[in-house]
This record gives sequence, C-alpha cells and structure tokens, in this order.
Amino acid sequence: MATARICVLLVVVLSATLAEDFKLKHKPSTEAVRLFTEEELRRHDGSAEGHPIYMAVKGVVFDVTKGKEFYGRGAPYNALAGKDATRAVAKMSLDPADLTPDPTGLTEEQLESLDRVFEETYKRKYPIVGYTAARVLSDDGRPNAAFRPEDQPQFQIKDEF
Repeated sequence: MATARICVLLVVVLSATLAEDFKLKHKPSTEAVRLFTEEELRRHDGSAEGHPIYMAVKGVVFDVTKGKEFYGRGAPYNALAGKDATRAVAKMSLDPADLTPDPTGLTEEQLESLDRVFEETYKRKYPIVGYTAARVLSDDGRPNAAFRPEDQPQFQIKDEF
C-alpha cells in the first residue's frame, strides 16, 4: 500500500514538473508588434550577409530568411525581398512595376491567388515580424480606420524585437 502511494505521489510530482517545464518553454511573447517604414523594410533585402531577410505581403512583414535560397542576394525571388510585394505576389510577377503594395486593378482571379498564397505559403512557412506602417497608418500619419488588430494574423515575434 505504501508503495502504491509513493508511485502515485511520484507520478503527480513528475507530471507537475513536466507541465511546468512545458509552460516555461512555450511561454507566449509579450513583445510589442513592430511597424516597418519602407526604408526600414528595404534594409532587409538580403544584400547584407548575416542579417534577416524580410518581405511583406498585404502589409504583413514576414521573416523569409530560412528561404534564403529563394529570397537572398542573387536568388530567383530576391526582387520581392525588402519591400511590400503584394501586387507582384498576386500577379506572380517579378516586373519592377509590380513590386508595390498597391492592389488597384487586380482581377478577381489575381486577388484570389494573392489570398491563397498569403495563407498557404507565407503564413504557414514564415514567422510574422510586424506590419508595414502603411497598413496601420494613413498617409497623413493618423491611424488607419480599416486596420483592426483583432483580425490580424497571429504573431511569432522573434527574440530580436
């Protein structure tokens, strides 16, 4: 009987210890969301070795560094790095005229493609590190009334922020 009590006590203590250890390893970030100006985003275009590579789609800034073979210096999609390339992603284009956040004039098919790639590629593969200032602020610097934080994707803020 005493052995059974000791075993139960051991299981309870071990479970509590493992649960506490799990909580410590997976504590959610309390860091503030980072806003990027065009200039700040441009600094993360893959040209500086050892620095993170960022790109934005729909005003959401992703850390695409783990896809360096695609977005790094000299890589096939490097033109998308360091900027909000929403239009280019929607059109599947690397034309310099399309390297802009402006979705004006995109077809319904292109908008659907944009949403699909945003959800199935970028949000699934790459951590979100912030937003472009243009997504959050109006041209005059006031808060953008259309920006609703509760509708934004979950953040995976990196330790550097």
